[in-house]
Amino acid sequence: MNLHRLDLVSLSLFALIVRSGSISKGAELAHLAIGAASKRIADLESTIGAELFERHSRGITLTAAGEALKLHAQRILNDVDLMTADMSDYAAGVVGVVRLWANTSAVTQFLPSGIAEFNSSNPQIRIELEEQDSEQVALAVVDGVADFGIMADQMPTFGLQTMPYRHDHLVLVVPSGHPLTQRESVSFIDALEFDFVNLSRNTSLAKRLQAATAFSGGQLKLRIQVRSFDAMCLMVAAGLGIAVLPDEAAGPHLRSMGLHKIGLSEDWAHRELLICARDLKALRKPARLLVDHLTRAAPETAQAPTTTR
Repeated sequence: MNLHRLDLVSLSLFALIVRSGSISKGAELAHLAIGAASKRIADLESTIGAELFERHSRGITLTAAGEALKLHAQRILNDVDLMTADMSDYAAGVVGVVRLWANTSAVTQFLPSGIAEFNSSNPQIRIELEEQDSEQVALAVVDGVADFGIMADQMPTFGLQTMPYRHDHLVLVVPSGHPLTQRESVSFIDALEFDFVNLSRNTSLAKRLQAATAFSGGQLKLRIQVRSFDAMCLMVAAGLGIAVLPDEAAGPHLRSMGLHKIGLSEDWAHRELLICARDLKALRKPARLLVDHLTRAAPETAQAPTTTR
């Protein structure tokens, strides 16, 4: 077996066949004649030393070897796409690209000003920011799709190195006239008698509330799930429930929407956002510069990286 003979055209064709479910459709998507596509797949199977497809009247299904190659091919082709984008940036005069994935709390509260300041002093470094749930952030870093990520604590880190980024305080947000508005702080168990608005169940905030509910022995009356802090505030303002939100994310909406924030007395309401990377010391220079800038903006959180699982 000589895997050095593998070529990107054949791997791309293989991926298109897997996606479309047939060799003929894959060939069409790859702009290849069916005969040329079949020859490439035959050569690929010969190189690997195993059949990739089981062919039948309804189309094709992947063999065990095909399933394994599917995972590797996707990663290789993704890496090639990233390399192509990097080279295009260099050709255009950009000295580096940083791919940063971050959860909603970081994107909403802290990153806009941090990235703007970094861009003003490093105009030749382009930052590609993607907002995702904390678990997806960690997986993107593990897979090499993101250079580094920012996620909430108490979430799986899959063995990544982490270091503190910002502290984050959760508060209860209620509409004007709500029975809880007269209180400066409240225990979460007392809030559970009311309907709740929350983010989708896979977010770190939703999982934190689920854990807090289980610990309290109560039951969360989840009425509405939305995808952003803004939408949560709109639902609360409409009287459809109350919500737990990061203090700084809720702040801009309090006066404009007639909302009230109330402190939560439990320790879990104090969160930490973490920077995560496969190896913080091995980051490419543009990413390292951005990490240094973001952590300098919060000197009280700076400390040596740790590896968590």
